[in-house]
Amino acid sequence: MFRHPFSFEGRIRRTEYGLSLLIYYAAYFILEIIDTSVHSEGLIFIAIIPMLWFMLAQGTKRCHDRGNNGGWQLIPFYALWLLFADGEPESNEYGADPKGRGDLLEELLAEEQTTAPM
Repeated sequence: MFRHPFSFEGRIRRTEYGLSLLIYYAAYFILEIIDTSVHSEGLIFIAIIPMLWFMLAQGTKRCHDRGNNGGWQLIPFYALWLLFADGEPESNEYGADPKGRGDLLEELLAEEQTTAPM
């Protein structure tokens, strides 16, 4: 979990996406408190850039788990769908299933092909 949080490649599970949302909102809340107490307008704008990059990367990987490209996360309320919908059960064009489902079937088929008589 959280191996490459700023990368846009690969797939992540719902748990990692949900934790990413919690981390993002907690960090934003803390920065907002600091910003209002210090009266520093620029602090939040400097810190928001890596936070947005983090959430866009995590959202893109979650979209990949659903079999879609990262642009789908821009659809209103699609983040809720990403949070509750299950990913594709097998490997897709974005990588292997993070839950490991479907890998056993692929291994069995590959083993059967190598041991089948010719």
